[in-house]
Amino acid sequence: MTLSIRNQLPGTVTAIQPGEAMATVKIRLDGGQDLTAAITLDAVRDLGLSEGATVRALVKSTEVSLATAPIDRVSIRNQLPGTVTGIASGAAMATVRISIDGGSVTSAITKESATDLGLSTGSPVVALIKSTEVALATV
Repeated sequence: MTLSIRNQLPGTVTAIQPGEAMATVKIRLDGGQDLTAAITLDAVRDLGLSEGATVRALVKSTEVSLATAPIDRVSIRNQLPGTVTGIASGAAMATVRISIDGGSVTSAITKESATDLGLSTGSPVVALIKSTEVALATV
């Protein structure tokens, strides 16, 4: 299956915390970072997820925010440090490609935000991803 979602991060399920309707799924990415996904219990069952399962974390580039340093005291669970490897700017939007340990992430942000953050190739950044914006696929 081919997907339009640019960010497809391989990893392994390390923990599943079920709730009433949703579950948090902890994933260790192939690059060593930890990622949290919040998905429905039905999805956990349908995917047959358990500790040790191999998955791909899927995140649309429009759901990846950027910061120039780690942020403390924020509800966003996933903070992936990396380095900008390229920026493509249009009239309103910018696509920022980021190298992270074990792979890469793409973020679509406004051109104004890219300018305000002072982003350029080589800039250190942190990709911020809400756990509710992470979908999972089994491999």
